[in-house]
Amino acid sequence: MKVIAFKRDLQGTGASRRLRISGQTPGIVYGGTEAPVTISLDHNALYHALKKEVFHSSILDLEIDGVSQPVLLRDFQVHAYKQLVLHADFQRVLADKAIQMKVALHFANAEVSPAVKLHAATISHVLNEVEVSCLPGKLPEFITVDLSNIDVGHSVHLADLTLPEGVTVIAHGKNQTVATALVPPGHVSAEAAPAADAAPAAKKGKK
Repeated sequence: MKVIAFKRDLQGTGASRRLRISGQTPGIVYGGTEAPVTISLDHNALYHALKKEVFHSSILDLEIDGVSQPVLLRDFQVHAYKQLVLHADFQRVLADKAIQMKVALHFANAEVSPAVKLHAATISHVLNEVEVSCLPGKLPEFITVDLSNIDVGHSVHLADLTLPEGVTVIAHGKNQTVATALVPPGHVSAEAAPAADAAPAAKKGKK
């Protein structure tokens, strides 16, 4: 995604307030081999971009006064109750230096899993994103969690994820649960239902 920005020289609370009144959002670019640069961005464009998942987990093409550079969105602040982006932080990335980034999880194939098909189970998503380490060119937009084999009472953990080549999960020594399957109270599985129906019939035959 491409982001257009402009260098700004005036800093401070008053200057930032005037920027916001004029429809701009103050920001900063740092990292890499260059000094930090304060910037301004079009507020409406930034506001709508922040609603897109890809904007938070992709290498962005930041153009400042006509010169482009690859960056990551590292932080942003929004107003407590207004639809207003107060500030945005971007970090430069180098092609040969690994980065750490949170990537969204997309869950797939739950409807064909034994847990859902046989037991009418509910799949609970424990994690919605994971932190990964990789070179900038290997950063995935998202990671797919395949739920096709999950059964009742079982879970999918970080170690079960299929990761793109060159991407590793930062687990901090914990094999965290990603998703789990549980039967809601009062639900009867497809396997248990025939057995329950057969029990009264067997008792009637004995009489």
